[in-house]
Amino acid sequence: MSAATTRSRTPDRLCAEAVDLARATAEEVAAPGVVGEHEGLVSEGDRVVTHFFACREPGYRGWRWAVTVARASRAKIVTVDEAVLLPGPDALLAPEWVPWSERLRPGDMGPGDLLPTDADDLRLEPGYSGEDEPAPNSTVSAELAELVETEDVEVAGVAPADLTIAPARGSIASVAEELGMRRARVLSRYGLHIAADRWEEAFGAKTPMAQAAPAPCVSCGFLAPIGGSLGQAFGVCANEFSPADGRVVSLSYGCGGHSEAAVMPKPPQPPAPVMDETRVDPFPLRPAPDSGSVPVTQDEASAELGHS
Repeated sequence: MSAATTRSRTPDRLCAEAVDLARATAEEVAAPGVVGEHEGLVSEGDRVVTHFFACREPGYRGWRWAVTVARASRAKIVTVDEAVLLPGPDALLAPEWVPWSERLRPGDMGPGDLLPTDADDLRLEPGYSGEDEPAPNSTVSAELAELVETEDVEVAGVAPADLTIAPARGSIASVAEELGMRRARVLSRYGLHIAADRWEEAFGAKTPMAQAAPAPCVSCGFLAPIGGSLGQAFGVCANEFSPADGRVVSLSYGCGGHSEAAVMPKPPQPPAPVMDETRVDPFPLRPAPDSGSVPVTQDEASAELGHS
């Protein structure tokens, strides 16, 4: 018979009446004045009852002191099993614990922080298929690979007639390491898709900046192309005055810093001076005297100098 069927639903009378004993135990564990009014009881089993008392401790709103009492079979004395502080139905609780890998957000990492990746991270996939297996498109076929020994082992005997030169069998890992491209894992298709979605949301065609841009980044001279499959839809902005400077942007993104958006206007050039050499404009050389005489012009002054 299971424990659920043997547990009594009716609280034991003597245990239920031991409220003062339960309160005294709670005050001994907590402190006088912290234990509040009695908030009920519950039957935990045969001759086992838990009494609940309100907690008046600051910062523990909705919590209750739970004191469990019991008595032996055919005994008249009730004893205390335990006294603990438990949260009630409306208790103020801390949020549910979340693993750090789920709490981490972009921008949380700082200098010296390390972010390990799971072995089965869906964003990554193996960068090579094996240490000693040739690539699927290798010129070394499966039949020839069976006849070729490793590079440091001398082949005894005469080579078959149809095999004039035995090709050396190199591992993919060693070739990749020689080219400086050896990586244990590379981005999977899922990793590429979520990266593209994230970049498109931050610097894509649906952003307010792109909606108001005069032209997309695909025609901008400040766009630095990137390699790989993502280069078909994204690039890096190299305009220091753009809000996306140094960021991966969608080719359909745009801003007011487009290289061909506007041409710097040239300063206006004043018109060339007009020289009329067919006439002479007289102008006074000195102010007119107070006598009211007419100011002497240049022609009159020349004539006076000629007569003198």
